[in-house]
Amino acid sequence: MWCDERFNFQATFLQCLAKHVPNIYSAEMDPLLEKQEEMAQAAILYPLECYLFGEDPDIFLEKLQQSGTSQLCGKVFKGGETTYSCRDCAVDPTCVLCMDCFQNSIHKNHRYKMHSSTGGGFCDCGDAEAWKAGPLCTKHEPGASGSAKEKSECQLNEEIMEHSRRVFPSVIKYIVDMLIWEEEKELPPELTISREKVDSYYCVLFNDEHHSYDHVIYSLQRALGCELGEAQLHTTAIDKEGRRAVKAGRYASCQEAKEEIKRHSENVSQRPLHVEVLHADVMAHQKFALRLGSWLNKLMSYSSDFRQIFCQICLKEEAGSEKPCFISRLMLWDAKLHKGARKVLHELIFSSFFMEMKYKKLFAVEFVKYYKALQKEYISDDHDRVLSVTALSVQMFTVPTLARHLIEEQNVITIITETLLEVLPEYLDKNGKFNFQGYSQDKLNRVYAVIYDLRYVLVSKPTLWTGRLRERFLEGFVSFLRILTCMQGMEEIKRQIGQHIEVDPDWEAAIAIQMQLKNILLMFQEWCACDEELLLKAYSECHKAVMNCSTNGRSREKTVFHLCGHTLESRPYRVSADPVSIHLPLSRTLAGLHVRLSKTGTISRLHEFVPPEEFQVELLIEYPLRCLVLVAQVAAEMWRRNGLSLISQVFYYQDVKCREEMYDKDIIMLQIGASLMDPNQFLLLILQRYELADAFKKIRPTKDQDLIKQCNVLIEEMLQILIYVVGERYVPGVSNVTKEDVIMREIIHLLCIEPMAHSAITKSLPENENNETGLENVIDKVATFKKPGVSGHGVYELKDECLKEFNMFFYHYTKTQHSKAEHTQKKRRKQENRDEALPPPPPPDFSPAFSNVVRILNCDVMMHILRTILQRAVELETHLWTEAMIQMVLHLLSLGLLEEKMQLQKSPEEEVTFDFYHKATRMGSSALNAVSVLTLLEKLKRVPQLETQKDTVNWILQMFDTVKRLREKSSLTTVAATPGSEATKGDESTQDKEKAERKRKAEAARLHRQKIMAQMSALQRNFIETHKLLYENTLEAPGKEDALMEEESMSSAIDYSKIALGPKRGPSVAEKEVLTCILCQEEQEVKLESAAMVLSACVQKSTALTQNRSRILELSGDTLDPLFMHPDLPCGTHTGSCGHVMHAACWQKYFEAMQLNFRQRLHVEQIFDLENGEYLCPLCKSLCNTVIPIVPLQAQKINSEDAEAVAQILSLARWLEIIIVRISGYSVKNAKGEKQNLPAFASKGMGSSALEFHSILSFGVQSSAKYSSSIKEMLILFATTIYRVGLKVAPNEADYRIPMMTWSTCAFTIQCIENLLETEGKPLFGSLQNRQHSGLKALVQFAAAQRTTSPQVLIQKHLVRLLGVLLPNFKVEDTPSLLEVDMFHILVGVVLSFPSLYWEDAVDLQPSSISSAYNHLYLFHLTTLAHITQIVISSATASPTARSSDNSEEARSAQSFCREVCQYTSGCFSQDIPGWLVWDCVKKGIMPYLRCAALFFHYLLGVSPPEELLQVSEEGQFKALCSYLSLPTNLFLLFREYWDTVNPLLQRWCADPVVLSCLKGKSIAVRYPRKRNSLIELPEDYSCLLNQASQFRCPRSSDDEQKHPVLCLFCGAMLCSQNTCCQELVNGEELGACTSHALQCGAGVCMFLKIRECKVVLIEGKTRGCLYPAPYLDEYGETDPGLKRGNPLHLCRERYRKLHLLWQQHCIIEEIARSQETNQIFFGFNWQLL
Repeated sequence: MWCDERFNFQATFLQCLAKHVPNIYSAEMDPLLEKQEEMAQAAILYPLECYLFGEDPDIFLEKLQQSGTSQLCGKVFKGGETTYSCRDCAVDPTCVLCMDCFQNSIHKNHRYKMHSSTGGGFCDCGDAEAWKAGPLCTKHEPGASGSAKEKSECQLNEEIMEHSRRVFPSVIKYIVDMLIWEEEKELPPELTISREKVDSYYCVLFNDEHHSYDHVIYSLQRALGCELGEAQLHTTAIDKEGRRAVKAGRYASCQEAKEEIKRHSENVSQRPLHVEVLHADVMAHQKFALRLGSWLNKLMSYSSDFRQIFCQICLKEEAGSEKPCFISRLMLWDAKLHKGARKVLHELIFSSFFMEMKYKKLFAVEFVKYYKALQKEYISDDHDRVLSVTALSVQMFTVPTLARHLIEEQNVITIITETLLEVLPEYLDKNGKFNFQGYSQDKLNRVYAVIYDLRYVLVSKPTLWTGRLRERFLEGFVSFLRILTCMQGMEEIKRQIGQHIEVDPDWEAAIAIQMQLKNILLMFQEWCACDEELLLKAYSECHKAVMNCSTNGRSREKTVFHLCGHTLESRPYRVSADPVSIHLPLSRTLAGLHVRLSKTGTISRLHEFVPPEEFQVELLIEYPLRCLVLVAQVAAEMWRRNGLSLISQVFYYQDVKCREEMYDKDIIMLQIGASLMDPNQFLLLILQRYELADAFKKIRPTKDQDLIKQCNVLIEEMLQILIYVVGERYVPGVSNVTKEDVIMREIIHLLCIEPMAHSAITKSLPENENNETGLENVIDKVATFKKPGVSGHGVYELKDECLKEFNMFFYHYTKTQHSKAEHTQKKRRKQENRDEALPPPPPPDFSPAFSNVVRILNCDVMMHILRTILQRAVELETHLWTEAMIQMVLHLLSLGLLEEKMQLQKSPEEEVTFDFYHKATRMGSSALNAVSVLTLLEKLKRVPQLETQKDTVNWILQMFDTVKRLREKSSLTTVAATPGSEATKGDESTQDKEKAERKRKAEAARLHRQKIMAQMSALQRNFIETHKLLYENTLEAPGKEDALMEEESMSSAIDYSKIALGPKRGPSVAEKEVLTCILCQEEQEVKLESAAMVLSACVQKSTALTQNRSRILELSGDTLDPLFMHPDLPCGTHTGSCGHVMHAACWQKYFEAMQLNFRQRLHVEQIFDLENGEYLCPLCKSLCNTVIPIVPLQAQKINSEDAEAVAQILSLARWLEIIIVRISGYSVKNAKGEKQNLPAFASKGMGSSALEFHSILSFGVQSSAKYSSSIKEMLILFATTIYRVGLKVAPNEADYRIPMMTWSTCAFTIQCIENLLETEGKPLFGSLQNRQHSGLKALVQFAAAQRTTSPQVLIQKHLVRLLGVLLPNFKVEDTPSLLEVDMFHILVGVVLSFPSLYWEDAVDLQPSSISSAYNHLYLFHLTTLAHITQIVISSATASPTARSSDNSEEARSAQSFCREVCQYTSGCFSQDIPGWLVWDCVKKGIMPYLRCAALFFHYLLGVSPPEELLQVSEEGQFKALCSYLSLPTNLFLLFREYWDTVNPLLQRWCADPVVLSCLKGKSIAVRYPRKRNSLIELPEDYSCLLNQASQFRCPRSSDDEQKHPVLCLFCGAMLCSQNTCCQELVNGEELGACTSHALQCGAGVCMFLKIRECKVVLIEGKTRGCLYPAPYLDEYGETDPGLKRGNPLHLCRERYRKLHLLWQQHCIIEEIARSQETNQIFFGFNWQLL
């Protein structure tokens, strides 16, 4: 369409747009996106592509696609996507890979980190400057897509290039013009068609970050009167796109709507929403401009030529115009664009400029040119950083070559620092210092972005310095010093006296900026240290700046201070009275540079740059010293009236996050002072600043205890600082140590406190600019790793050989760490039976520049200080000294002696000028009472309060000895061997004495303890004698138990039969049960007639055994008939107990008290729902919702003669006839002339009619058990709970389904327990936990007793329906087929309901032992026969595995049985399945059923099981089960035995239509044995899960915004959590995806893994949930919630198994309740929207 008018493409293009665009985008209120896209393609984009490519676009692009991809990956991250960084190969932490590139790169076997992207980053695969190794993944390697085509990397032909040079300018110009178009009503003239202007406008609402979702919805509803749903749609669209038309119409009405919205939104928030009224055409063109933007974006990915042409056009400045180039105009307009437009623009920059290195450089130059303007726009904008063009800085500034180019050519460091100064002027006070009082957090957060840019530029140090780079860097450094100057001494504070401060000043901002600058300061120092010349110049600049800041306090006159013959002239200044500041970045930077001068040895040239007379060291150390004194005074509580803000500042000053550039540097500054000043002067200055001059002059006895205490703390703090100044040499430059040594020392001291986890150590170490602590390189040298168990985490323990490095006064210890470490180390030495002295380890030598520091140890003032303190201790002036002070004095003495010893060992004695020994043994002055330090030490040993320091004093005295010998040894040049050996002997002898002394003491202490114990037991005996009555019970108790034991051992000698069913039934072991109530602590025996005792229990619905997770569960059970359980076991009711016993009455009181308490505290959210009967067990705090009454087991013995007599008569056939007569009789009775509704029994071949209605009673009856009223009441209460919870219905005591639910929960709970024992590989009996055992026992006995509380007619009705499945002769309606019921549920139902057939009107009867033995036997055999048939039909169709035919008896019987089945199913069942295979299937398939039956009959009848069931063995178990349950081991013999009776039943079973359809393969039946459920298989490596999550697309929303994917651990479904798109309405309630999934998948209880956060979420119902650690651990045995640390994670099988057991034991609810009780913070969380 444009071909013929080649000369003027632009005009034609614009005409075409003017014609089509308004028509395409005409309906903006609810746009039909697909339709608009179709029209745009057809009318504009397709013709445009045809013109551009000269052929069919699809074919052309396909060709381009194949001709090779770019080496750069260039994937732009969305928020929440996982990014990977390699700690071994990345140049800095901002170099990241996307999931695909990472999986295909060498880095996945390195030490990598995983993090969630905040969005807007860019995959660095293919960028050689980002990686030290492996820059390309296998996908982007050249030749990855076929090397032959490589050469033709889409060289476009000239014609296409020509076309694109013509098309791109017009398209780009149109996009730029439309995006920065400001007219609301008009279009540019070239786009207006001559048609008359329509009065059609939109009221458009824009996104901002100030108003919340709810604000906007509220404002829209009020202003436009629209529905909630519509307002929500609008708001979601605004949040996603950045703007949305909310009203269409004429100009006036839109204008009105605009005012309304503004008015309403101002009510809710400080500022109104941003609303504009746009003409429909303007809106349409702006929308299409974005569509063209994404069209260009797509083209960019196809060819490098397109990218280059695009970049050239964007960077070209229009001739003769003042305007900047296209791309700069867009950048400058960025803050005014809406969200959607920004996204398109940024993606376009990524896909074009950033994919071509040459143009990336040019773009960076433009970016820096407008840097100040862009940052100022960003700071006043309110959109997130991700959406701002300034966020692109990281892509450019971190490229080392580009950063260097920008520093040299564009002076980028200076530009960034100037920008910082320009955006913070409002925070400068009149002295030009910052003051952040009343700052705005949001604005400062935006300012940090500028600081970050500085960090990016400095992140990689240059290896090669050019003159220009030096010059520009120094210029930038000087500019940066201007910022530090504004911070030096900022926010000064004065000590409050008298009155407490009223409002705590804001301190956070200043500290936060300090934290942000920490790494930048270190990086500047590192950069300076790269080059000698530069370092010296930088030092002199920094020195000048410090001096300028320090001059202002020169006004006061100097004062003079004398002490022991030395004087100090200084300006008066008192920290406690004058203003002081903790912020001194200039002084600290100078200290850093000084250390680097010392390290490189350049310090020898310092005088050329800073003349000595200008150096003025006293001034340099003045400010850092004040800061340290401030800290000391805060410790002495002199500043407590200044409030919390000061305490917080002091905390951060010494905290690991800031200390490197605060506290540590202040100590270094004092060391610089000590190395350059006269030591006596230095100490006098310190005494004066600590305001301790008087304390060491003459003692003025002040009576004020507070002041004395204050003074003592100050002395302690000062001594500590002196220890640090002399002893802390682990800084590269202060002494000759490496960074590794420093980190090792830090770790050793941390581990001296206690063993620590890897993450805890990492947190306690400072991070460098790459967020690395250097821990991994050295940790294995000093510590060993101990792996964690099923909970907890792995820890590192210090190696023994490193313990000698322990220094009690380590300067990074906090006060608590110090005392903890000291305690741990002393305890350890005590255990090793050594002395408790903890002397300092020998420190490394100072480097030459600092070698003078040690002189302060042996100068006069120091000696005076030490002597004064020791003297006070010896003279017992207790209020003037503390033990800590003495400890420090001893430490200083040790340091002095160690230093002298080390010097003497290195060089001959006459050269060693360090005379500590000499000074310490000399008298202090000529005064009469003067004594030497040594003498004082001897006396110190006798001070009783200092017993604990004795070992240390001895150690020091030995050291004096050693040094003395070294001095003498070197002065006597005679044979030097003997004195040495004697010396050691001397040492040994004193040590031996010490040891003997210690032994003697230990022995004495032991005897003393013995004596005391003897006295105590005598007293106790005496007490028991006098209070005999009280104790009688306790003494009897053991006796009872013994008696019981005896009884048991006797009974085991008699080999009674261990058979539970039939005439040979063994006796039930029923012992007397005496239980203690946990509430009133009284004991009571459990009897039928006494008051009820109950077990606390929890009933819950469960899908733990389901075989079919896709089955839709009924949410409400109003219409459900729970009599039959489907063999899928889709959802059962589980009853669990915590095993704690209470009196029913006590429990009721407790529960009422809880209710009362709850009503009084309405505003407090409860963890449990009292309305539904929930409470926490009073003892173990498990969540319970009911109680199980404890019904005693009725012991029954069988007289064997009677049994045998009955056996002659009562065959299965006879027994069946009797039942049938009885049931028919009842039905006649109940009918009473009505239509008979009970089954008519087909009276086919009724034998003797002698059987009549009462025959059933002739085999023995007894009167029913009589329960006490309280037991009955509890039976009803518990049964109603089961009904209510299991069916999710309102409680109704008279409902006919209550008995069914009782039997069902009994059967289901037994199945769960059997399943659990099987999966854990435990034996069937004897391995249950106590709570499971007592819970199950109570449950089965309850289920048997519950029948008595319901009408017997009802129970009979249920029984008849259950028997209908087994005896198809009963004509009961809607009886399910054999394949549609779970046989174990049937068994429990028929056994428990059968006694109802014995019910007579007049008397209350129940079957006698013999009757019930037969009833149980026949009922069980019938069910078993049915179950075998079930198994054969559903499961014996498996194709035979290659196995020789086995001709055992079982196989033969199986074969014949199959023939019968085949005949009855008219050949549908194939009879050629080998017999051994059928037998194998049956044996495996019936096992769970037999195990459940054994548990059931054991707890019902109390017959002891055979020994084999108390251990785990396959074969033995089957035999034992068969014998216990009276079955032949060849199960098919049952059919033979009862053939005549069973044959007709089998015929009916097989002829059922459901069975036939299953055999014909039309429907699928459950196979046996059912599969054991387990949690889904999780991948070994966590990044596989992240990979799955990144491919997850929400099924309900079309946008590609990242969601919160969660994984259901029950079924493996991936859901979109916490997102409105996937909320569902269930019964009128909005539920989140997880909550609604849980209702179906786990009947309300479920377990999810939040993939992006690596946390497990447990939820129950709609209101409760908790977080649980995920089963993924890093190599240090720690979990990583939120992927904060980002270490590689691997699945820990044991922990996953623990989660599996949590589910299978039905403890999830309990876990949630426990968790919510301990951390009640979660109440704010809306679980139902999860």
